[in-house]
Amino acid sequence: MKTGTAHLPLHTGKAPAWLFQRMKKLAREMVLVIVDEFGTEELLRKLSDPFWFQAFGCVLGFDWHSSGLTTTVCGALKEGAKGIEHETGFFVAGGKGKVSRKTPDEILAQADRIDTDPESLVYASKMSAKVDSAAVQDGYQLYHHAFFFNREGSWAVVQQGMNTDNAFARRYHWLGREDLDFTSDPHKAVCCNLRGIVLNLVAAEGGENRDASTRLASEKTDLVLKEAVKISSLELPARHKVMAREINPDYLSRILLKTYESQPADFESLLSIKGVGPKTLRALSLMAEVIYGAEPSFRDPARFSYAHGGKDGTPYPVDRALYDRSIHFLRETINSSKIENSEKIKAFKRLSSFSGK
Repeated sequence: MKTGTAHLPLHTGKAPAWLFQRMKKLAREMVLVIVDEFGTEELLRKLSDPFWFQAFGCVLGFDWHSSGLTTTVCGALKEGAKGIEHETGFFVAGGKGKVSRKTPDEILAQADRIDTDPESLVYASKMSAKVDSAAVQDGYQLYHHAFFFNREGSWAVVQQGMNTDNAFARRYHWLGREDLDFTSDPHKAVCCNLRGIVLNLVAAEGGENRDASTRLASEKTDLVLKEAVKISSLELPARHKVMAREINPDYLSRILLKTYESQPADFESLLSIKGVGPKTLRALSLMAEVIYGAEPSFRDPARFSYAHGGKDGTPYPVDRALYDRSIHFLRETINSSKIENSEKIKAFKRLSSFSGK
């Protein structure tokens, strides 16, 4: 279940070494306390909560409004958790840029330490990234992917995308569960300050379009291409958000051959096929609408403002109960940690600064 998205301004630079070393130390102690008191399931749930994650980053000492918080906090958690996996049963894989592509290998490397099929975790990692890079077409290019999991096979994801046009980054949170549907409203809460035109192929109301797209992807290539040529010459209304120019028969022929051979049973199977990306899905979505009358959804999954809501109630009122629970949980965790008193005092001050209390 995806539990949130935060919309953050881009900042250059990186955390200074002296700060990152302290962040690793504090992250390590807080992980030990949370796992000991509440278990790894609760730690995964907390990481999937963008509100708590932002407050956690503040406690560790990173600037609360910086997009760099995502990569730095995840990096500190990964380094802090290293070497204590046998004790905690909590694992971290992935990271920023090239490191993110090593996530499957890092998951498989823990196969002997977990009680579940590691391939299922690899699949969850790949699909969460595929949904946010191809099925939710919001203009943000993923560049960071952190995968958290425990010994029992539960998992959470924190990943981030960049939009160089508006100089913002968008953070995506996921929480795995047995009844998770990757293709139908996987978001529990999406937080961002900017909203725009989004082709949301995982919106619940877009099921008919997904089914039609899957049927088209399973048809014989020449039949689909004949329809594609017809559609590419149509003059659609200016208000139409997916344009006829998205249909490129030359490009589609190569991908449709692959999808026809694969015969995807559903949209999730279609989405998981290597090579099926945003352009393919846009073309199939448009064809599904024109041929079958199955309209896609353009609803931006973002429903909440960044962090804890807006003081003026826009786009939604501050959830004071959630806000207070996050603060209380972090206060107790810091208090129970074994870090030096001087570091505790600094952490409490940062939390107070974040909360205004």
